[in-house]
Amino acid sequence: MINLIIKLIDFTNKIKVLNFLKKSLDNKQLNVIDIGGHKGETLNFFLKNFHINKIFVFEPNKDLFDYIKKKFSDKRVNLFNYGVGLSKGVKKLNITIDSASSTINNINTNTDYFKRKKRFLTWRKNTPFFLDAQHIEIVNLSDFLLNKESKIDVLKIDTEGYEFSILKGITEKDFKKIRFIYFEHHFDLMIEKEYKFKDIDQLLKRNNFSQKLKIKMKFRKLFKYIYETKSQ
Repeated sequence: MINLIIKLIDFTNKIKVLNFLKKSLDNKQLNVIDIGGHKGETLNFFLKNFHINKIFVFEPNKDLFDYIKKKFSDKRVNLFNYGVGLSKGVKKLNITIDSASSTINNINTNTDYFKRKKRFLTWRKNTPFFLDAQHIEIVNLSDFLLNKESKIDVLKIDTEGYEFSILKGITEKDFKKIRFIYFEHHFDLMIEKEYKFKDIDQLLKRNNFSQKLKIKMKFRKLFKYIYETKSQ
């Protein structure tokens, strides 16, 4: 029952995002970057609702990357089996029972939030919360992609606590190519982060972005945000 309620709430929130972007993007041919492709939910959202010129999808989990690759054969879709961060390297991705919660960050298993989430996800299942770990390649977004593109209409980031590292890796020059940045931020203490929301907010403001949309994800200590550059 709770799962159904959450799905209905998330559907309502997607409609809010859709309406905002539809109104703002004026039916243009879009270039989109999707960091944290998961099972292609955001990819499908943009392909179904907008005129897409190119969409670049980054998914470091090999199993999920293979799933997206089989599901989407559209020539406008460019898939990369990489994570994105501050600099090029290798990181460990912690795979959890809920694949959308997999993260590069450490998870504090002593927090009340983790204990509640673990009970909810593993209830009546003979499966542990932590399933596996994969060593993944990390690329810098500016070096790998943005320096080759003239404009990005939407940069979407959903990486379970790794958002700030991705944003810090974008050069000032390349920030100017991006119109909207759509991301989430976890306020729970379960995911160990070396930053706070104000650090992301200040970084984006220094690069001429302002907050345009804020959505509270009910039953979770999580908000989704859309920022827009002031120069466009």
